[in-house]
Amino acid sequence: MTIRAVLRLGHPALRQRARDIEDEVFGTQQLQTLIDDLLETKAARSGAGLAAPQIDEPWRVVVVGMGANPRYPEAPPVPERVLINPEITPLSEATSAGWEGCLSVPGLRGEVERWQRIHLSWRDPNGGWHHEELEGFHARVVQHECDHLDGVLFPDRLRDPTAFGFEAELQSDGRIP
Repeated sequence: MTIRAVLRLGHPALRQRARDIEDEVFGTQQLQTLIDDLLETKAARSGAGLAAPQIDEPWRVVVVGMGANPRYPEAPPVPERVLINPEITPLSEATSAGWEGCLSVPGLRGEVERWQRIHLSWRDPNGGWHHEELEGFHARVVQHECDHLDGVLFPDRLRDPTAFGFEAELQSDGRIP
């Protein structure tokens, strides 16, 4: 496992649509090495999730999961998962606003609207299909990470440009914990 460099906003690779993992890649050491690097890099940077494009890998692979996290002190835990070729379907039109940060946009936070409840379909490292309904912070994390697979970063989804700024200033103003 290797802690990889995380690309930052402005790098062109973050704006590309990632490619699907093809059937013959499931179960290979190549895929497992990518997953291990994503998990190690996410943990080293206290991330709630990380997508392959963020480490300059053009594949539709996301890792999510966290327990207590200093970047999100009031957030509930998110189960550790590897999501390959994920697909999201909203379960209603209901959305909620929440403050987000990103390892590719370090030091900044913004308020973003996300669907409250989603249906998630994905494949595991061996190619098996899984389906689950998610809500709340867990759904927010998955939507945020899956956006990276389509070249979208959270500042693209700001609901109000005044709800965006450096963490220290937002904390001193009492807008984020």
